[in-house]
Amino acid sequence: MAGHSKWANIQHRKGRQDAKRGKLWTKIIREITVAAREAGPDPEANPRLRLACEKAAAANMPKDNVNRAIQRGAGGADGDSFEEVRFEGYGVGGAAVIVDCMTDNRQRTVSDVRHAFSKHGGNLGVDGSVVFQFQHCGQFLFAPGSDEDRIMEAALEAGAEDILTDEEGLIEVVCEPSAYAQVKQALDQANLEPEVSGVVMKALNETELEGQEAETMQKMLDALEGLDDVQEVFTTAVMDETY
Repeated sequence: MAGHSKWANIQHRKGRQDAKRGKLWTKIIREITVAAREAGPDPEANPRLRLACEKAAAANMPKDNVNRAIQRGAGGADGDSFEEVRFEGYGVGGAAVIVDCMTDNRQRTVSDVRHAFSKHGGNLGVDGSVVFQFQHCGQFLFAPGSDEDRIMEAALEAGAEDILTDEEGLIEVVCEPSAYAQVKQALDQANLEPEVSGVVMKALNETELEGQEAETMQKMLDALEGLDDVQEVFTTAVMDETY
C-alpha cells in the first residue's frame, strides 16, 4: 500500500511521543516506583528497574528524580497503591490494540480507556481477545543503512532470536524478554545504537490504514496515550506518517 513506510511510521510515532515529554516523565516515574517496590532498588539485580532507568535516561530525566522514585518504591510509599491492568480491544478497520496501565483507581481507568475507544469508533474487548496477535519480546530497531553484519554478529552472540530486514533496510533485532538486557549490553559494547528499543508487545501482523480510518485511529491512540494511567499502547495499525 502506497505511503506506508514502516521506518517513517516509527519515526513519526517517536516524534509524537517525544512531544509529550511531561507526561512521559510521569509514566516513567510510576514505572520506576513500582519496579523498585516489587524487586528492590538495585537496577543491576532488578531487570525491570534497569529498563525503566534506561527509559528515564533516554527521556533526559534528571537523576535526582530517578533516585527519589526508587527510594519511594523501595520504602513502600506510593508504589503500594498502584496495580497493573491490561486492556484489549479493536480500533477502526479491525486494528488490534493493547493498553497497559498502572492505576490507583481501577474504576476510573476502565471508564477512561473505554471512553477513548468508543469515542473514536473502537470497542473494548475481553481479556485474551487480541493478545494472541502480539509477541511479548525484546525489540531493537536500527535505521536503514546501519551495518547489518555487525548488528547480527553482536546480537546473535548475545542471545537474540532473530534479525529481520525489510525492503527499506530497517533492521529489527528480536529476543526473549529475559535476554533483553544482555543483548542491549552487547550492542552497546559494539557501539551499535538502535533508534528504538524496549520490551514490547510486537504485532505479528500489521493492519494498514489510510485516509479517514488512519486519522481516526491516530486520534484514538493519542487519546489513550494521553491518559494519566496509561503506560504503554501497542497496536497492529500501520498508518501513513502524515497522521
